[in-house]
Amino acid sequence: MAAKSTSKTKSPSCGGYPLSIFFIVINEFCERFSYYGMRAVLVLYFKYFLQWDDNLSTAIYHTFVALCYLTPILGALIADSWLGKFMTIASLSVVYTIGQAIMAVSSINDLTDGNRDGSPDSIELHVGLSMLGLVLIALGTGGIKPCVSAFGGDQFEEDQEKQRSAFFSIFYLSINAGSLISTIITPILRAQECGIHSKQRCYPLAFGVPAALMAVSLIVFVAGSTMYKKVKPQGNIMIQVCKCIGFAIKNRFRHRSKRFPKRDHWLDWASEKYDKRLIAQIKMVMKVLFLYIPLPMFWALFDQQGSRWTLQATTMDGNFGAIQIQPDQMQTVNPILIVVMIPVVDTVVYPLIKKCKINFTPLRKMTVGMFLAALAFVAAALLQVQIDKTLPVFPAAKQTQVKITNLGTDNATINFLPQLQTENVMPMTSTDYITLEASQLQSLSITYGNTSKVEAIELLNETRHTFAIKSDATGLVTRVLLDNVTSKPEEGENLIRFLNNLPDAINISMNGNHLGVLTPLSVTNYSLLEGGRTFYVTATVNSLPCSFISKRLGFGSAYTIIINECSAYSLDVAYSEDIAPNTVHMAWQIPQYFILTCAEVVFSVTGLEFSYSQAPSNMKAVLQAGWLLTVAVGNIIVLIVAGASKFSEQWAEYVLFAALLVAVCIIFAIMAYFYTYVDPKEIEAQLDEEEKQEAKKDQNVYENQSEVVSKM
Repeated sequence: MAAKSTSKTKSPSCGGYPLSIFFIVINEFCERFSYYGMRAVLVLYFKYFLQWDDNLSTAIYHTFVALCYLTPILGALIADSWLGKFMTIASLSVVYTIGQAIMAVSSINDLTDGNRDGSPDSIELHVGLSMLGLVLIALGTGGIKPCVSAFGGDQFEEDQEKQRSAFFSIFYLSINAGSLISTIITPILRAQECGIHSKQRCYPLAFGVPAALMAVSLIVFVAGSTMYKKVKPQGNIMIQVCKCIGFAIKNRFRHRSKRFPKRDHWLDWASEKYDKRLIAQIKMVMKVLFLYIPLPMFWALFDQQGSRWTLQATTMDGNFGAIQIQPDQMQTVNPILIVVMIPVVDTVVYPLIKKCKINFTPLRKMTVGMFLAALAFVAAALLQVQIDKTLPVFPAAKQTQVKITNLGTDNATINFLPQLQTENVMPMTSTDYITLEASQLQSLSITYGNTSKVEAIELLNETRHTFAIKSDATGLVTRVLLDNVTSKPEEGENLIRFLNNLPDAINISMNGNHLGVLTPLSVTNYSLLEGGRTFYVTATVNSLPCSFISKRLGFGSAYTIIINECSAYSLDVAYSEDIAPNTVHMAWQIPQYFILTCAEVVFSVTGLEFSYSQAPSNMKAVLQAGWLLTVAVGNIIVLIVAGASKFSEQWAEYVLFAALLVAVCIIFAIMAYFYTYVDPKEIEAQLDEEEKQEAKKDQNVYENQSEVVSKM
């Protein structure tokens, strides 16, 4: 039965295209900007704002993505069986916009910061609002996903096939443009500082802009309402397919006794209720869906670009000269490479393979894509090993760490008693942190120039310390300073503190912020500063003002700046490195992104093309639902592994995922080897011919019966 439009008049057109599609394209651009912009900063929001660890942040991120790929089935059912595409898109866009607005509100630090200390007083409220917002977003974005492109296709007449094809190209261009631009912009917004009582990373702005774009998307879509061709709901083929499969299983179970003859295929048990054509079409679809079983493992690796790989980038150096790349901006490498790689693969790689007379079938391409994705994770593991070498080692349980800093002009020799180890320290230098068993350390034997002494010492467990030593007019002076840093600074920021090596107290400020008065051999608390920048320090010593501009200290470091002298209005300082800066550059992530993008090109694009070529035209929706389901299951695999992970090293988890995908790749290759390609058009032509013969036979029977009746 042909679909009936509720619109009686022909919609206005522009350049041969229905004017309504321009509203749809703008709507899609804004919606994709909203979704990908929010998703780009999501895992860092979990980690830094909600203070979740890497595993929980990863698990919740992939739960959200999985939900986004499960809800399209619900959206398709609502559109095809109840509301129609227009009302489904409009209604769920309202839900979507509300969800984005709730996410923006949930990230406002001042919402519950009653004591104005810079951290929320009720983190539970922020978590609750975030989860509510994400559920609404998942329902909205997933629900409209299968409807928008189909609704755009509905706007064309049957004789506008060329225009419809051009529309889909523009439509998918708008998707890529929206995702690419938002993934660049929202991390920049997140990196800004905003707040009423205290300045924090500006998550409200990073979530607020996508919320505003979603509101624009809804307004634009509704604005074109009078121009749309709105097709009434015609029923959903997925429901019919599920009913047919369910009946076949139930009927087979009823007739499980041996006295009933076997049938060629288990779906043939539905023949009592469903026609032969539908059963034959479902058989073709089931063959493809069976091949989908191993595919979720590919998506389990692919979608970690937004979680594990983004978290990996937070421990790297994002300084690209004049540009400072944020960790969540590295995700833009994938869409940029996609734009480049698809034409290169289609016009260069595949023709070369064909010239080599290699039968590179679609299923073989998908197998290669899975192997490449595993290879990308091997590259990520190798990179992680190099990153781990640069990460600081903090004291474990029952351990302590101490760094000796010689602030004087003589050599110092320190013996850790009883007979643990000996350190020689040159003037105005520091040792690295020395790890000791806290219970074993009893005292220090110090030789400084011509002076010697033994000093009892007690250091705290699981804590870092600095042991400062110098001599003055009174003799040997020592001081134990607590280094209250338990982890490497996040997001490429630096920790800075100051140690007074002058004989007098100093009044010190940094970037206009007063840090207090420092007595001799005392330190300020660590201050958090943006990485890759210089800072301005002023100090007043005996009413004499002095100042200096720091050097650039890199990203993710911690320094103690020792103030040695104030003369001629200038401060003489020395830098003691407490935590080394990030030295592995973010550019080293590009190879793994390149390999994974190549995997996506030969796997995802080929997979959809193969699926559509192997199924009847009226079953495309079923295959689309199955394909989206593999993405959802893949993300569920990640959250299970992340939740159950017992690995202390991240590189080991990367290797695990790579190994799992290689194993699945082998299984898929075996399945593909035994798969027989079919031509749905040829099979449907055979069914048409059989139906014609059946109809002709029925006609002959009817005519014979009529002849007998007439003779009677």
